[in-house]
Amino acid sequence: MSNATARPAVINSPEMALELTDFLVIGGGIVGLTTALEIRRRFPEQRVLVLEKEARLAAHASGRNSGVLHAGFYYTSDTLKARLTREGNLRMQSYCRSKGLPLNRCGKLVVASSEEDLSSLEILLERGAKNGVCLEDVSDQEAKKIEPRVKTLGRALWSPDTATVDPESVVESLANDCRELGIEVRTSCAYSRRLKDRILTDRGPLSAGYVVNCAGLYADVVAWDFGFGAQYQILPFKGLFLYSSEPDHALHTNVYPVPNLRNPFLGVHFTVTVDGRHKIGPTAIPCLWRQQYGWFDHFRMSEACEAARSIGGLLLRGGFDFRGLATEEIRKYYRPYLVSQAARLLEGVDVANYRVWGRPGIRAQLLDRHSRKLVMDFVLEGDSGSFHVLNAVSPAFTCAFSFAETIVDRIQKCLA
Repeated sequence: MSNATARPAVINSPEMALELTDFLVIGGGIVGLTTALEIRRRFPEQRVLVLEKEARLAAHASGRNSGVLHAGFYYTSDTLKARLTREGNLRMQSYCRSKGLPLNRCGKLVVASSEEDLSSLEILLERGAKNGVCLEDVSDQEAKKIEPRVKTLGRALWSPDTATVDPESVVESLANDCRELGIEVRTSCAYSRRLKDRILTDRGPLSAGYVVNCAGLYADVVAWDFGFGAQYQILPFKGLFLYSSEPDHALHTNVYPVPNLRNPFLGVHFTVTVDGRHKIGPTAIPCLWRQQYGWFDHFRMSEACEAARSIGGLLLRGGFDFRGLATEEIRKYYRPYLVSQAARLLEGVDVANYRVWGRPGIRAQLLDRHSRKLVMDFVLEGDSGSFHVLNAVSPAFTCAFSFAETIVDRIQKCLA
């Protein structure tokens, strides 16, 4: 999801006319765009304005994610993720078909790499059943019919509804939908801060009847301006993929390991893209500032100090094994090590075939500062004046349509 900026220069002279809008959506990523479309559907006479700080859409997480549409079996049934992902998957696939967008219904195999993983396969089967997700327990022989190179410990899970899309194409299509319905998507316009009844941007002040914060990496910063999210902070993690030089369609399906169910990351896996290439990853490396795509890209000293305090605190007294997570993820920067992790899932994995790194993406992972734990589920807060999407990590792209409906349901309750 695209994000607001961290305090840009503000244009706010007294001579400037104050622009008015009924709904202001901050952040032009997939959650911001689908939320704007849902607002337009329910409030057809109201003006809806979407602010995007970058010159183009999908510059951040919405355009840099893996492109996988998840089926919804990872999540416990009491979570928003579980409730929204199955429907969201089906709706996003339907949307791609209706718009003629690239879609690869390649499915997913989940395999165990150790005896300890086998009990987690049972947990995933139970979660899938509770969430109404199609998930099959298949034998080694059945798994190899799907992907001949797969390694199993006698069994695997098969998710036929998992698919891959081109994220940038989806975001651009949604932006066109917005424009066709009279929603202005204003790029190169960054939120700066709230000042009484005004929203200050680097292109002038706004007056908004209602503000919806879908600001991704800066969602916490925006929320704090409105008195929300006090116990939370975004902790960014960088994700990197290595692309294979093997021929297209050398791999038939996504292949994932059994994840560590105590943290929100899914482990090193194989992803098949919409055009038949495949890649391994991602990493989940803690960033030293929020948009640290390269060594010094978008460096901000204030963010680096904030990250140092957060990371230092988690290393000393985290509510989970942050030290172990960080150490393991940093090792994945070493290409042979990353490839060796993937090789546990497939036969014939040669490090010589994995030399090209893809564009990095940054996960806007929410941290609960009270419990010192990473927040697993979506987090939403709001009142009669504003609403804040504080944690919109994976699978927010998958369930964007159903997620937007939930967001606007809650906005309507706040306005009632």
